[in-house]
Amino acid sequence: MFHQKLLVHIVLISFVMSALMLAGCMPSSTSGSVYTREQARTSHSVYYGTVLRVGEVTIEGTQTGAGTIAGGVMGGVLGSAVGSGSGRGIATAGGAILGGLTGSAIEKGATTVAGLELEVELDNGELILIVQEKDGIYNVGDRVRVIRDAWGTARVRQ
Repeated sequence: MFHQKLLVHIVLISFVMSALMLAGCMPSSTSGSVYTREQARTSHSVYYGTVLRVGEVTIEGTQTGAGTIAGGVMGGVLGSAVGSGSGRGIATAGGAILGGLTGSAIEKGATTVAGLELEVELDNGELILIVQEKDGIYNVGDRVRVIRDAWGTARVRQ
């Protein structure tokens, strides 16, 4: 009885810790309207131009390893609740492996976003292509601002 309660507590604690790890490892936004802390209060260059082409794309999610670790821990804990003796060891290892694979896939899926590929002709004649999160509506012919930071990161804004 005590062993079962302890196992339930371990599973719950593992789940909470895993969720916190995943939340802390989420990648920075790829939105045109979100700035990182490093980009705040720094100088940015602004260019004006016209949208020549808009295409929908998918921005692939990340696999930082946090999902693998969190899933492996949860799978291992759940696997350890199965069987006894050497069977428990096999179930623990199998649960950790399957949990790790599942956690990695969940992390990648949770961080994949819809994006836009925007081809813009700047007023100076330069053609540029920027991929950013789909966070606005852009049409061919729209006048836009292209904002570049000191590190070369660019975004399109209306």
